[in-house]
Amino acid sequence: MADWERENGVVLPEPYRTFISEISNGSSLGPAGDGGLQPLGRLPAAWPDLGPRQPGEPFPLEEAWPWEDDESVDPDDLRIDAAFNTGSVVLGSEDGLSFWLLLTAGPRRGEVWMIADVGAVPAPGDQAWGFEEWVRCWHTGNDWWD
Repeated sequence: MADWERENGVVLPEPYRTFISEISNGSSLGPAGDGGLQPLGRLPAAWPDLGPRQPGEPFPLEEAWPWEDDESVDPDDLRIDAAFNTGSVVLGSEDGLSFWLLLTAGPRRGEVWMIADVGAVPAPGDQAWGFEEWVRCWHTGNDWWD
């Protein structure tokens, strides 16, 4: 993990950092709906190829952005690629088309967000969960939107 942090120029947020170093670096039984919790640095099979990931650079959003509904956005908007590739690690996927991110850099560092081809939102809303709350929700069997 320390090598990954050095290579990517970021220290992972707690308690995720402790979890992957002391409990499990990924799990097929993890909270993500498709394939469980991804090991650090791995991407789900359905992850879009939008260029290299940069988890040490600040995550570009400070609030939800449903770009699908934003008429000023063109499909090749570089801000969309940045939302997928900067300031986060991928925790897993949901229904193959949406992905759970843990923000690693920027003002909302430590929060869990969901991103898809239609936009990015803090989960479950503006008062986003951290990694521990996200795992607790999964463990209790509640869906993230409950």
